[in-house]
Amino acid sequence: MADSGLGEWYRNIPVVTRYWFTGSVILPVMERLGMVSARSLVLWAEQLFNNFQIWRPLTASLFYPMGFHYLIQLYFLYSYSSSLERGFFDGRTADYIFMLFFNWICTVIVGLTMGMLILFVPLVLTVVYVWAQLNKDQIVTFWFGMTFKACYLPWALLIFNFILRNSVMDELVGIFVGHMYYILMFKYPQEYGGRTFLSTPQFLTRWFPPRRGGVSGFGVRPPSRRPPAEDQGNRWGRGYFWGQGQRLGDN
Repeated sequence: MADSGLGEWYRNIPVVTRYWFTGSVILPVMERLGMVSARSLVLWAEQLFNNFQIWRPLTASLFYPMGFHYLIQLYFLYSYSSSLERGFFDGRTADYIFMLFFNWICTVIVGLTMGMLILFVPLVLTVVYVWAQLNKDQIVTFWFGMTFKACYLPWALLIFNFILRNSVMDELVGIFVGHMYYILMFKYPQEYGGRTFLSTPQFLTRWFPPRRGGVSGFGVRPPSRRPPAEDQGNRWGRGYFWGQGQRLGDN
C-alpha cells in the first residue's frame, strides 16, 4: 500500500522535474554507498579540460553530499521546480527545458570561473529565484511561521544558509544566474521594450511540442507586467497559486 502511494506520488511529479529529482537522488546515494567517488563527480576544471571528462558539469549539478542541507535543497528542487512546471510553464515543456539549460550553462561558466566544485545548490536557487519573481506578490511561509512576499524568498534562503553553513557563495551565484534569466527573458523585453535575447530553439519545440491549455501559448511571452488602464488588477505572474503560500517542510 505504501509502495503504491509512493509510486503514484513519483509518477505525478512533472516529467522534467522528475528526471532532475531522480538524478539528484541517485548520484548522492551511489557516492554514499561507495559505488562512485565524489572526486569523479565534482567540477574539477583540470580533469574536464585536460582529460576530457565531459560528464563533470552535469554530475556536479546533480551531486551533493547527503545530509540535512542536502534534504532541504532536494525539497526546494521538488517543490519549486514542480510549481513552475505545473504552473507558468504548463504545456510548454520545451520552454522549461530551455530555462534549465540556460541556467545550467551560466552556472557552469560561473562555477569554472570561481573554482566551484559542486553546482547543485546554485542551480536549485536559480529555479527558486525565477519562481519568486513570477509570483513576487504571493505570501509565503518560512521557518518559525515567518511570512513575507515571495520576492524575498531567495534572500531569506541566503540568510538561512549563512546561519547553517557560514557560506553564501552558492546562493549568490544562483540568485545572479536566475536574475540574469529573468531580466533577459521577461523584464527587459516587456518593461523596457527591448529586444528578446532568449528564445527556445526550434529543435526543442519539435521534440516537445506545446500542449494546449498551458498558462500562456508557446512562443508567446506572457502579458506585460504593466497592467492596462482598464484592468489594473491583471498580472501575468499569477498563473499559479498556492493558497496562503508554501510552508517549508509540509508535504
